[in-house]
Order: sequence, then C-alpha cells, then structure tokens
Amino acid sequence: MYPVYKYIGKREECEEVNLTFPPQHQDQQPGFEYLMQPRPISENPYATSSQKLKDKVAIITGGDSGIGRAVAYLFAREGADIVIAYLDEHIDAKETQQHILELGRDCILVPGDLSKKEMASEVVRRALNRFGQIDILVNNHAVQFITDSILNISEEQLDRTFKTNIYSFFYMTQAALPYLKRGSTIINTTSVTAYEGNKHLIDYSATKGAILTFTRSLSQSLVEKGIRVNGVAPGPIWTPLQPASWPAEALETFGTKTSKVPMNRAGQPFEVAPAFLFLASDDSSYMTGQILHPNGGTITST
Repeated sequence: MYPVYKYIGKREECEEVNLTFPPQHQDQQPGFEYLMQPRPISENPYATSSQKLKDKVAIITGGDSGIGRAVAYLFAREGADIVIAYLDEHIDAKETQQHILELGRDCILVPGDLSKKEMASEVVRRALNRFGQIDILVNNHAVQFITDSILNISEEQLDRTFKTNIYSFFYMTQAALPYLKRGSTIINTTSVTAYEGNKHLIDYSATKGAILTFTRSLSQSLVEKGIRVNGVAPGPIWTPLQPASWPAEALETFGTKTSKVPMNRAGQPFEVAPAFLFLASDDSSYMTGQILHPNGGTITST
C-alpha cells in the first residue's frame, strides 16, 4: 500500500488517497470496467469546456471503457457527437453512452469484432447514417496476453493480437478515409512498450511498435490532403485491460517503481484524455506524425 495524490484538476483541492489496487482478475479480454475495484477515474470534475470540438463527429474504438471512455467524455464535453465501436462490453458501453447524453451530445453504440474488415465498414456506415459526417477517428482498442516466453505464444494468440491491435487500425482507416475532409484528424493509441518493450508482452509490444510506424507513415501519406495523423503512447493506466490480462497479485504493484515509473503510480484514464483532445483540436494544427507520452515520467528514446 502506498499513498498517491488523486489529481482532480485543482491542486489546492487534491486529496491524498490510497490508490493501490487490490488483487483481482477477469477471465475475458478486453475486460469490464464495471467489475473493477476501484473504478477507473474517467473525468476531471473541474474541467471546463472551450467547445474545441463543437459539432464535430468522432469515432472512438474501444470507447466503452478505459482510455476510450475518458476520451469520449472529454470530446463530448468539448462539443463532439460520439460513435463508440466496441466488442461486447454492453454494460460499460451503455453507461458511457448515457453519460454522453447527459453531457448534451449524441452517442451511438456499434458492437462487433473490429478484427474483421466488414466491421469497420459497418461502423462508418452507422456513423454516416446518424451524423452525415466523420471528423475524428480514434483507433484505440487493444488486447494483450501475458506470456513468460515467446515459445508460449500460440499461433492463435499471435493472430488475435495482431488482427485486433493493428490490422483493425488499417481497416478502420481505410473505411473512414473516403469521408474525412481537410482538417480531419486520426489519432492512434500506441504504448510505452513500443519504445521500451516488455518481456511479458512480446506480441502486444510488437503491435504497438507497428502502430507507431503506421502513424508516422500514414501522416506522410495524408499530409497533402490536410488530414493530420498523430498518436498517444500511454504508460501504465488503470483500465479493464489490466485485470483482464495480468495475474491478480501483480496489480498490487501496478505502476509503482517496481514498474520503473518515476511518478510511482499508475495513471488514470482522465489523465490521458487531454492528449487526445489536443491532437484532435486545432491547438495541434502544426503537428502530424507525432506521439504524445502520458506515461508518468518515463523517458523514451524518440
């Protein structure tokens, strides 16, 4: 057990709380937020809106929970309508949708397996049918499986990790691109593991490295069209992916110095979401092919 600060926007009102994570495990990937203890923090209650995304439409994959949920909430607060593509976490997705409606924006849910190319076309079709436009594409969903050796990575696991984590980013981009206009943005979620690797996440880290290079290459391909492509590489963040992959006891030290995180704690989803807002808005109008690093202070090589 170790004390950390629960940052909620106004430093003078921060409270020192104990945010260690009790042992817990979920058997299904990518996990359910409503089962987590404690629940991830998805919103900064002191955030104020500048309407930076007023009347824009954002597709957010994996937007039902975790980082995707926090991004969806912040985008909605900033004036965007939201399309959430997710696998089958219906309770989490409906909770996210309900809160977006409470924030005064529209939100539709599109469940299905994004590792299948036809699902990307369905997400885009539903977005256009409801809103008539797409301005922002956030490729965010992922799975990860803990393995002690590359010898234990089965062909089935390798296929699932790559098809879910990187093939689907190609599929979603291919489906959405014909409808993106000058000024549109694409944001891809990579990871600190793309830079540092992880001995227990060899296939996952490989896909995150692929996403990094995909982001840089796609940015060069689309720059003349006026479409910016950037990425976010989070460090250890308290999301459903963690209890759905790591052994229960491993979560007691998740994000601490044993994980080489200088801030000595895991991050919360709401602490990552502003990086996506910056890249989605005109505040980052002179940035493309770049990666932001909300990772608790870990220094990456590039």
